[in-house]
Amino acid sequence: MNYLTGFFGGLVGILMAILPVTILWTVLTGGSMFGMDVIANLVDLVNAFGQGGFTGLIVLLVVMSFFIKK
Repeated sequence: MNYLTGFFGGLVGILMAILPVTILWTVLTGGSMFGMDVIANLVDLVNAFGQGGFTGLIVLLVVMSFFIKK
C-alpha cells in the first residue's frame, strides 16, 4: 500500500509541476500543448464549481484536500 501511495503521490507531483508549464505555453504561443487547451479546461472547471452552488463548494474542498500535504 505504501508503494502505491508513493507512486501516485509522485505522479500527482509531476503533473502539478507540468501544469504551470502548459499554462505558460498556452499564454505565450496562443496554441494548445499536447492537443489540450489547458486554460479553457481550467475555466470550465471553475465555472462548473461556481454553478454547483453549495454542492460545488463541497466538491471543491474535497478535491483540494487531495492536494494538501499533511
